Amino acid sequence: MNNRYAVILAAGQGTRMKSKLYKVLHPVCGKPMVQHVVDQVSQLNIEKIVTIIGHGAELVRDQLGDKIEYALQKEQLGTAHAVMQAKEMLDGKEGVTIVVCGDTPLIKHETMEALFKHHEETAAKATILTVFADNPAGYGRIVRNESGHVGKIVEHKDATEDERKIQEINSGTYCFDNKALFEALNKVSNDNVQGEYYLPDVIEILKNEGATISAYQTAEFDETLGINDRIALSEAERIMRKRINEQHMRNGVTIIDPSNTYIGAEVEIGMDTILYPGTMISGKTTIGSNCIIGPQSEISNCIIGDQTVIRQSAAFDSQIGSDVQIGPFAHIRPKSEIHGNVKIGNFVEVKKSVFGEGSKASHLSYIGDAEVGRDVNIGCGTITVNYDGKNKFLTKIEDGVFVGCNSNLVAPVKVGKNAYIAAGSTITEDVPGEALSIARARQVNKENYVEKLNRKK
Repeated sequence: MNNRYAVILAAGQGTRMKSKLYKVLHPVCGKPMVQHVVDQVSQLNIEKIVTIIGHGAELVRDQLGDKIEYALQKEQLGTAHAVMQAKEMLDGKEGVTIVVCGDTPLIKHETMEALFKHHEETAAKATILTVFADNPAGYGRIVRNESGHVGKIVEHKDATEDERKIQEINSGTYCFDNKALFEALNKVSNDNVQGEYYLPDVIEILKNEGATISAYQTAEFDETLGINDRIALSEAERIMRKRINEQHMRNGVTIIDPSNTYIGAEVEIGMDTILYPGTMISGKTTIGSNCIIGPQSEISNCIIGDQTVIRQSAAFDSQIGSDVQIGPFAHIRPKSEIHGNVKIGNFVEVKKSVFGEGSKASHLSYIGDAEVGRDVNIGCGTITVNYDGKNKFLTKIEDGVFVGCNSNLVAPVKVGKNAYIAAGSTITEDVPGEALSIARARQVNKENYVEKLNRKK
């Protein structure tokens, strides 16, 4: 097999996106579109990946990391000019180079692999990835010769009436003999209305030199979708979401209503988990088996065990164990660690806290900056008072503690093992283990007080 290289075109500004965010960094199902392309290319046996960057260059570098190489296109003078920026890294090398656009997030590595193989089998100098279009208007048409190879590419505006009836179109993804590519790039002219250097001109140069130009037609038009505006972005999101959801369902996940379930590209879900409508799962989230998620739940960057139920709730950047019950209407904020068999009930907010095995906060509580031990019961309306206006402090609740309703635990404070906090208490000092702590004013009943009030009126 020939050495393989890849050039990813990611230098365009994307003015039609009407955005301050660089075009190829716009996310599709939670992942920047150029990252989708790089991830697919990386699954091929590629010796060197060169990404051509321009506008927002540093942001693209930060996103893609240092496992690939970069070439800067200071001025955007066309696609051939963009590929030419990789000359220093690739010129003169034996092998095959794939050129793919960074704004085509739906392309699959299987399709690119098939393109490589077709290129090698046909001994072509260039191979075009093509697709059948129901409505080919505006696309370059592939005109095949008698041998079945490419005779020419005709742009829509230059096509004859018969050529416009052709429905096989140029996708903008190519394989080239690497040496032939860079030799031909030197001959590309910018003698056109836009004054730019176009990559399809390389095809014409090679053909005129007698080289074989082949074409591989992919079955899915969706794969070739290029993102130039927000409308195309939303279409790519829809297609990618459908693809992701179907893959999870094939893996044994039940999705009650796929059209109203949003799963990010990097999410992993175990089999026999059920997702109800309105669920949004994003980031590097991992969900175990036999869980129930939703309806109307949002989960981002969480690790969740097996048999856990999360209903009408939100969880972010946290670890949640197995057999946990969360919700309805609970909020798990970042850096929380919830162990197995825990219950976080309705209108409970947990922030940067640890909940030990079997503990419960069933309703209407705020637990922030806390270490909660095992088998702790936190009564309704309990608050860890963690902030003094300048700093946050830790509340530590040891195993077996019972905290009565409407209690305030003013941090820093420690409640010892198996202690009881009386309902309505405001705890400002440490509570010893096995103790009952009562921190409230003694009740006073004033007899006949209402009668006295009525006399004054």
